[in-house]
Amino acid sequence: MLLDVQDLHAYYGKSHILHGVTFQMPEPGIVALLGRNGSGRSTLLKAMMGILTPPRGSVRLSGQELRGKSANSICRSGLAFVPEERQVFGNLTVDENLTMGIQPGVAGAPHWTREDMFQYFPRLRERRNQMAGVLSGGEQQMLTVCRSLLTNPLVILIDEPTEGLAPQIVDVVAEVICDIQARGVGVLLVEQKMSMAMRVARDVLVMGHGAIVFSGTAPEMEERADVRQKWLEVA
Repeated sequence: MLLDVQDLHAYYGKSHILHGVTFQMPEPGIVALLGRNGSGRSTLLKAMMGILTPPRGSVRLSGQELRGKSANSICRSGLAFVPEERQVFGNLTVDENLTMGIQPGVAGAPHWTREDMFQYFPRLRERRNQMAGVLSGGEQQMLTVCRSLLTNPLVILIDEPTEGLAPQIVDVVAEVICDIQARGVGVLLVEQKMSMAMRVARDVLVMGHGAIVFSGTAPEMEERADVRQKWLEVA
């Protein structure tokens, strides 16, 4: 089992946000994590990554327990995170931001190079000596994805990668996500654009009120108008 999350709980202060989340990713695939704002999707990624400390539950990556470890240790174990906020180092150049991400990776993980990143996003090559803080939102999103890939992960958690991006950039990001999976990295994708998520994902999870309310394949999700209406569509 590549990724195994069992009975995961998380809190912000006294607010109970995750209520026993359980799901599995048996092998490297693309799993879309859908849900309305406030359903707990971003909190789930942060709890898995150790940014929040889950008081209960289990997060196992290739059999190794991650819950209770620091975010740095979890990253070195083979789990990477692309936050919605991008969080580039604005006072460092594009090249320096990429260098910050480079890690040896764990045994069995696909290996990525800086040149791979420039092949994905030629714009970053053009801007490699510019400060990351002056990049456009789309360019910062590209940089964040690349910096996370350079940790050489087994699984990458990607939170809202297309938020605020132009349609042509959305298509590029979708292609990159598919190629990441094709090279053997599991992808857990939080995405508001359901059409994009369903285009790239093989499996779909839907969250509501801090729990998984649907788990199935993308074709199965297409058939579940009741799930979409209750948990995804805006009245």
